[in-house]
Amino acid sequence: MSNEQKMKDLLMDVFLLEEDEYSIALTRDDIETWDSLGTVSMAVGIQEEFGYHMSPEEATKVSSIQEIRKLLEKNGIVFE
Repeated sequence: MSNEQKMKDLLMDVFLLEEDEYSIALTRDDIETWDSLGTVSMAVGIQEEFGYHMSPEEATKVSSIQEIRKLLEKNGIVFE
């Protein structure tokens, strides 16, 4: 499974999104469940799935799915 698919599956699960709702362009404002609990769940999921530990500052700073991807890419996770 590609990292792109892993991230999609993780974020759909964490934020309770349906397949047709998911888009790399989604922002925190677009996702009702992206609250403080969603932020923690996302950070834990990313650590479990990709082995990258987001600092609390990083987790609260990211405000879109694209930013999550860029953060992971910056830290050596490859998306194709």
